[in-house]
Amino acid sequence: MNDLHSVLKQYWGYDHFRPFQEEAIRSVMNGIDTLVLLPTGGGKSICFQVPVMAMDGVCIVVTPLIALMKDQVEQLKRRHIPAAAIHSGMNRHEIDVTLDNCIHGITKFLYVSPERLRTDIMIARAKQMKICLLAVDEAHCISAWGYDFRPSYLLISDFRDLLPGVPVMALTATATREVRADILDKLKMKSVRVFTQSFARANLSYSAFMEENKERQLIRILKNVPGTAIVYVRTRKRTKELADSLSRQGIPTQSYHAGLPFKDRGDRQMAWIKNQVRVVVATNAFGMGIDKPDVRAVIHFDLPENLEAYYQEAGRAGRDEKKAYAVALFNKIDLEELAENVERKYPPVELIKRVYQALANYYKIPVGGAEFEGFGFDIQDFAGIFGLPISETHYALKLLEEEGFLQLSENFNDPAKLHFLVDNRQLYDFQIRYREMDSFIKVLLRLYGGEMFTEYVRISESELAQIYFAPVAEVIKKLKFLQEREILVYEPRRDKPQLTFLTPRYDAAMLPLNIFEIEKKKQRDRHKAKAVVNYASNTHRCRTILLLEYFNEFDGKDCGVCDVCLANKKKEPVRDEELVKSLMAYINLQTAITPRELSQAFENIPEESLFEILRSLLEDEILLYNQFGQLTLNSQYQF
Repeated sequence: MNDLHSVLKQYWGYDHFRPFQEEAIRSVMNGIDTLVLLPTGGGKSICFQVPVMAMDGVCIVVTPLIALMKDQVEQLKRRHIPAAAIHSGMNRHEIDVTLDNCIHGITKFLYVSPERLRTDIMIARAKQMKICLLAVDEAHCISAWGYDFRPSYLLISDFRDLLPGVPVMALTATATREVRADILDKLKMKSVRVFTQSFARANLSYSAFMEENKERQLIRILKNVPGTAIVYVRTRKRTKELADSLSRQGIPTQSYHAGLPFKDRGDRQMAWIKNQVRVVVATNAFGMGIDKPDVRAVIHFDLPENLEAYYQEAGRAGRDEKKAYAVALFNKIDLEELAENVERKYPPVELIKRVYQALANYYKIPVGGAEFEGFGFDIQDFAGIFGLPISETHYALKLLEEEGFLQLSENFNDPAKLHFLVDNRQLYDFQIRYREMDSFIKVLLRLYGGEMFTEYVRISESELAQIYFAPVAEVIKKLKFLQEREILVYEPRRDKPQLTFLTPRYDAAMLPLNIFEIEKKKQRDRHKAKAVVNYASNTHRCRTILLLEYFNEFDGKDCGVCDVCLANKKKEPVRDEELVKSLMAYINLQTAITPRELSQAFENIPEESLFEILRSLLEDEILLYNQFGQLTLNSQYQF
């Protein structure tokens, strides 16, 4: 077992753990099931990654989003930690190779979506792996009370049964009391240790402003708060409109949403990370997995559907623990639309079944077929062919996803990949027989190395073409030639939304939708939307306190820096110290006196001002009431 601090320093470059990280790590290393609740940016990943690097074996990481999965794998590889992922879009042979590498100890982290845990190949290979930890990221997804419930997360407990003695670490940034209880129950966590860091962020100032002209207020905020910012909006169309408007105001801004081509998304994200662009106007597709600590402001131009999403998105500001701002802008129409959006999210059952049947027709899938098959998906083309309304179709697809029938990855990108099917000796023989391919194969080996013999390696056809001094079309032709002769597998790049069937295709009329649970979820969403309305409309209580109480943390103190706390401070009267001394001297002289008698004695002082001062002195316990309702000086106070 390696020293934890040495592992942390070697791979992450940190000298010290953050609060609770080391305790949580030692918990799972002692074989104890562990629940970790840390706010966004609190360092959850280190809690399961560090112990695995200090132990023998592979860690299975369950996570719901392909984009997040790929980002985590890439981050680990940059730290020279062998990691892989299994997701929709991979062929069976690629999955086969990936699982074999886990069995042979080549891979330390295997990221999978929960649906994969029930496949025969995953179950069979898991039994052959030396698994040291099962990590469940975004664990709130296992609870129907969670804001992103996924029925497929319920499969994890069955997979646990295959791993006797292997501890589970569940991690999330947002969990109410009901969600925490659900996580422990559904994951069969026994003798569990729970590590919870306060959801309070001392450096983050929360504000919510009702504004008729939200854009004018947005510009004012961006001009008053220097540094990079994220502006969240609800629709793709609005990302461009608002970004263009801010740019015209001299604020360097880019738009971002899942419908952009992969290269555009990557370029815009990188320009923002490198501070070449100051502001990104984005849908909620932006931000997950992005490690940029110096974001000074996160502004919600449109209100999110629930406080869990708001807390996570707002929490992307100020991860460097310096002063940052989370601002929500809204008007009366926005508050009304929140409730309307909940109703729109739940289209009629007949439409859901119609969309499902249309998908089967679109891809020509027979009943019982297509389990775990992925297809390129264009919602405009699909809806146009079958005469379906776009918005309702989108929500029907989301419901089918939430019910576990399919998975839709909108910002899917799978670069071209290669994997040699032959060994070194067989490849050498081929090069002798096909002299015209010899130089091309040598370029492949020089660029991408021996890893191509053990796993699928990402390649760039354009990079290959530059090195080989040939057109891209010729490079692709040679790759296909090698594939036809079973020398390698060549998977061309795909950059299109992917729709994957997670179950064998049902007869649409018999689609087993859980109508009762869907209705319950609709009721919960209404409750969550109402909580957002209450948060935004609040003008009396500290915003941090409201968020803490939503997550069942009831011992927080006023933050002093949100818009409500600052407004309350302005309302506090400025005490005239000379007047205070005069009042206290008079009370001391009288021994005891009623407020009314005191007001008569100081009739030249406005009664309201006098009573404000008395209230302040009573709160500070400088003055006390006796049993007769008279004011007396606290004996502990030295006058």
